Amino acid sequence: MNINSKKTIFITGAASGIGRATAILFAQKGWFAGLFDIDEKALSDLSKQIGENNSCFKKTDVSRPEMVKESVSFFSSHTGGRMDVLFNCAGILRMGYFEEIEHADQIKEVEVNLKGVINSIYASFNVLKNTQDSRIISMCSASAIYGTPELATYSATKFAVRGLTEALNIEFERHDIIVSDILVPYVQTPLLEQERKAASIEKLGIDITPEQVADTVWKAAHGKKVHWMMKLTLLRFASWLLPFARKRLVKAAIWEDK
Repeated sequence: MNINSKKTIFITGAASGIGRATAILFAQKGWFAGLFDIDEKALSDLSKQIGENNSCFKKTDVSRPEMVKESVSFFSSHTGGRMDVLFNCAGILRMGYFEEIEHADQIKEVEVNLKGVINSIYASFNVLKNTQDSRIISMCSASAIYGTPELATYSATKFAVRGLTEALNIEFERHDIIVSDILVPYVQTPLLEQERKAASIEKLGIDITPEQVADTVWKAAHGKKVHWMMKLTLLRFASWLLPFARKRLVKAAIWEDK
């Protein structure tokens, strides 16, 4: 198949977890996957696994606008200027009480989780606009429904991603670009391999796999919903039905006084 006839996806955070699973799934479906992450060795291994004719890769720090711009240009040169899906998956997480997490670590969360999404959308905009029926899909979180203790700054970045998604979903209609996000509780990824664990992990558990999320990304790449929610029906319904009781609901569901 000629590369220019393939659909294409640009994936940030592709070296592991959800990004990696998404790249494998889309390549299996016949798509060309652009793989971008700070772990160049893992990207190289993934590219070899899914087929070098089915992918390209480049070391990319999404918090650095010029680096993202160069990566979009690199991707575009491999796809004939086509980008059917931009998948903003890169993210970092620091767990713990707000005052106990290093200030630099919290700023880095903002740099990667929010600015990284803005950088990627901004750099990709013209390529997306010139691709018919294109999509922007961003990883969001259950912590964007109500602020999550021990994940305060992470939660704030995901609220921002949700707001950005809703606004651009309306704005970008005039460019035929559909914008959506995926809200999900804890997923079995390296992001959670931390010594300090939030109480909400013990309460909610970690029972969603990267492959399950990748399946939802696939659905979002072909659907038109703004928010794709995974296993959040009860929390979402309770927050809508009983807004005055949200704090109590969240404390009961995910918090332990220590």
